[in-house]
Amino acid sequence: MLRLRTPKSSFLVLFSLLSLLLSACGTYNDKIRSYYSDLYNERYSEANAELDKNKLLQKNRNRLLFYFEKGRIEHVLKNYQNSNLYFNLADSMIEVSRTSAADVVAGTLVNPMMQKYKGEDFEKIMIHYYKALNYLYLNETDEAIVEARRITLQNQQLEDKFKGKSNRYFRDAFAEVLQGLIYESNGDENNAFIAYRNAIERYQAKDDSLYYGIHIPLQLKKDVIRSASLSGFQDQVDYFSRLFNMKHEENNKPYGELVIFWENGLAPVKQEQDIVFSLTKGMNSYYFLDPYGTQIPVHSGFSFNPDRFSAGDLNNFRIAFPTYRTSPLRYSFATASANTDTLRFERAEDITNLAKATLRQRYVKEVSLALSRLAVKKAAQFAIRGNSSNSKKNDNLREGLSAMVDLYSLISEKADTRNWQTLPSEISYLRMPLKAGKNEITLTMTGNNGAKTEKVIAIEGKPGLQFFNFATIQ
Repeated sequence: MLRLRTPKSSFLVLFSLLSLLLSACGTYNDKIRSYYSDLYNERYSEANAELDKNKLLQKNRNRLLFYFEKGRIEHVLKNYQNSNLYFNLADSMIEVSRTSAADVVAGTLVNPMMQKYKGEDFEKIMIHYYKALNYLYLNETDEAIVEARRITLQNQQLEDKFKGKSNRYFRDAFAEVLQGLIYESNGDENNAFIAYRNAIERYQAKDDSLYYGIHIPLQLKKDVIRSASLSGFQDQVDYFSRLFNMKHEENNKPYGELVIFWENGLAPVKQEQDIVFSLTKGMNSYYFLDPYGTQIPVHSGFSFNPDRFSAGDLNNFRIAFPTYRTSPLRYSFATASANTDTLRFERAEDITNLAKATLRQRYVKEVSLALSRLAVKKAAQFAIRGNSSNSKKNDNLREGLSAMVDLYSLISEKADTRNWQTLPSEISYLRMPLKAGKNEITLTMTGNNGAKTEKVIAIEGKPGLQFFNFATIQ
């Protein structure tokens, strides 16, 4: 049993607590660095082994991240069945995910890093991208169609979650492009048209005519007009032809097309930044004020009485908040060449922009929660300190315990720096027409300095759509 006899013994405990907490410091990225390094250097088998022995990812609270990473690395290794095994586990975990009382306590008394990771909304969408490709590569078309339908359900869930908030990420345009391509590959031009049309609506939804940094791909404009024509929707053919100032092109490709997805770079990494706030009394309630003048309400899930504290006690609150650190992309654009065609990849998803935007969108809510959490810890400190007594020994004990709570609050304050960090930074695509027999396609990636890297793939031409994806990790 620990006994605090003197202020000196209190400081010894403080030092021990400080050492313990400092040993747990570091971002999520720091603690998976060996895996991340192997992946960055394209040592994929070694990276896969690192995942299995990483103690942090084996913890229950990080299990979803483990499934994300295992699914991606197994996909890169072309172990498509294993990849879907882990993505299905992730899918199941997301579906049954609930905020438990233990999670609330861990987040309140320690920090959100101790809670179960539930995934960003765009991370949940990306599961369907990889699962659908896995099924297509395994020639399990029916299962790929199921993933296409689940994209609709996922988007509907997001739309319900942010109903009435048009500035939030609530439908993924790229996922709807993928959905249309899957339907088209199965000969379902009607549903393909609906998916392409929905994607265009979403790409157009932003006020600045950009969807998180993305213009409507030219290929998508062609696809929506062609699928409308094949579905017999002449009014839609006329509408989109006028809208995009384009003529309908006949789809005369007897030996099919190859849809190529280029996954460029890596998603941004979450880091920690400190923000100092002050608690201010308004007309009817208290609110926090950040350095930029943003008013943050006290979170409704917490109860404390600010009137009991002095102005000096509540002058400043420091919270740790996540921020994204991006790495420059090695390649700025890429092309695919085959036969007499050279086509340029078009960006369809910018995960880096999307990640930053969704973090900004929930800034007020997340900061309110963090500040209110600190206020609860501060209230506990003052409750321990209490009023002075006739016993100097008791006063010293209370001051020591109060200092411990204050130090614990300071050191335990950490931002949640977890995210699916091996997602690509951006995804681009194109459709390459194929000829009969063997087609050699040269993929050329061009860097900012003009340096080029080439990759050659071979595909047999046949009617319909085929799929291929590749990643440039660096």
